[in-house]
Amino acid sequence: MQTPTVAQRVRYNLGGVLPETLQDWVRRDLLGRGAAVRYLLRFLVPMMPPLLLFLLFPGPVWVSVLMMLLIFLPVVYFAIGFTYVYRRFRLQQHNLDYRLADRNRNGADEERHRYHEEFGHE
Repeated sequence: MQTPTVAQRVRYNLGGVLPETLQDWVRRDLLGRGAAVRYLLRFLVPMMPPLLLFLLFPGPVWVSVLMMLLIFLPVVYFAIGFTYVYRRFRLQQHNLDYRLADRNRNGADEERHRYHEEFGHE
């Protein structure tokens, strides 16, 4: 499987579209193992340097940490909430079937249903 160059990867992480020759890589990146972790890292790591600037404020460190958390926690919450929307958008952006995200989700639903049938928990 072909992988993107460093420049292509940077452009992809900033929202750019990769060439059609990398569609398998995009599909695996968005739907494969570890996709949720990669998504969160891409979203949250760039916001860490600006948040660390709060440590330069005068006063106790715990106040700066709480100010960072007041921004960071809602961003994490909404990032997790919009994972599915992001995946569908990125698939569509790369001319892939956006319903692949649905199939990925349906697999989890089927697995959950099998678990409940086998173990009887609701």
